[in-house]
Amino acid sequence: GAYCLAIQSRGKMFVIRDRFGIRPLSLGRLKSGAWIVASETCALDLVGAKFIRDVRPGEMLTFTKDKEPKSEQIFEPDYHPCAFEYIYFARPDSIIDGKNIYNMRLKMGKQLAKETPANVDLVLPVPDSGVAAARGFAEELGVPFEMGIVRNHYVGRTFIEPTQEIRELKVKLKLSPIKELIAGKRVAIVDDSLVRGTTSKQIVKMLKDAGATEVHMRI
Repeated sequence: GAYCLAIQSRGKMFVIRDRFGIRPLSLGRLKSGAWIVASETCALDLVGAKFIRDVRPGEMLTFTKDKEPKSEQIFEPDYHPCAFEYIYFARPDSIIDGKNIYNMRLKMGKQLAKETPANVDLVLPVPDSGVAAARGFAEELGVPFEMGIVRNHYVGRTFIEPTQEIRELKVKLKLSPIKELIAGKRVAIVDDSLVRGTTSKQIVKMLKDAGATEVHMRI
C-alpha cells in the first residue's frame, strides 16, 4: 500500500514508486554528481539539483556508489495519480509527470468557467492554492481578477482543528477581505476544494459583510 518505498541494504539504496503513480517521484542529480530522489521537483530546485526525469509507476531504481542508477520495471504500471496533487498538495512551481502544476491549475480554472460560469464583476481566489484556478476562471470569463482576500500565513490549516468554534475563529484570523475592492460588486470566489465547508461559509459571510452585492462560490 506504500506510495514510495526506499530501502538501504549492503551499500545499495533501492527506491520504488507505486504502480499506480498515486504520488509523484522525481530523479535529479547534484552538481557533485550525486543522485537525488524527491517527491516534487521544487525540492530539486532548492538544493541546486538538475531534474533528470520522473520515476515511472512501478519502477525500481537501484543506487550504488559511483555508478549510474539501475532501472527495473518490477510492477505493471496502472497509472492513477492522486488528483489532489494537481489541485492542492503540490507547489505551483513543481512538475509532475511532465505537467507544470501552475499551468494545470490555470487550465482547471478555465474549464470551471466553461462548466459553471458566473455573471460577476470580479473574481477572487482563496489564497494561496486557489490563486491559479481563480486567474484561469477570470480569464475565461473576461472578468477582472484581484487578490481581494489577504491571508495570514502564520495560521495553519483550519479544517483539522478539533471543534467548530476553533475552526471558525481560525478562519477569521487567517483571511481578511480588502473592502475597497469588494464593496458594491458581484463577486465570484474560487477555492481549490471543500472539506467541511467551514472556510467557505465564513468567506461568503466575510465578503457580504465587506459590501459584496452577490457572492458566487466555485470549487
